[in-house]
Amino acid sequence: MSQTLILTLLSIVALLAFLSVKRIPEGTVYTLRRIGGHARTLTPGTHFVLPLIERVVHRIALTGRTLAVDEQLPVDGANRRLSGQVWWQVIDAERADPMIDRADELIRTRAVNAVRDVAEPTQEAADARNLRLKKALNDTLRERGVVVTRVQLSLG
Repeated sequence: MSQTLILTLLSIVALLAFLSVKRIPEGTVYTLRRIGGHARTLTPGTHFVLPLIERVVHRIALTGRTLAVDEQLPVDGANRRLSGQVWWQVIDAERADPMIDRADELIRTRAVNAVRDVAEPTQEAADARNLRLKKALNDTLRERGVVVTRVQLSLG
């Protein structure tokens, strides 16, 4: 075999070896998909993957996230502004993986719907509303691997 062919083959083998090692940082989980659709989750640490067969689909941070909410709601015949923040965190990456790309929109929509579920939301105290929203969000999101840690929304 020629020297060029040997050098090319060694380069390809070295590249595949380099691509097969994944270092997952602390506080992060990677989800991989194989060509056939099978998925697996990689926790923090060093892992071997099959290059060209498996690919990283999501890099999920397990640390807390903040979602800003600023929505106009028709309440009591007038438009009211629901604004503030919702703090949330992934607690189970495998269950959160299918919805992680749309998690912010899902949380925002469920918070707005929970405000609308009250007959007279303007009569509700802010602290009571925030506790109720947190519970309502966690009741629906916990099964998806996400937990809301704090809600601070005002209805003005």
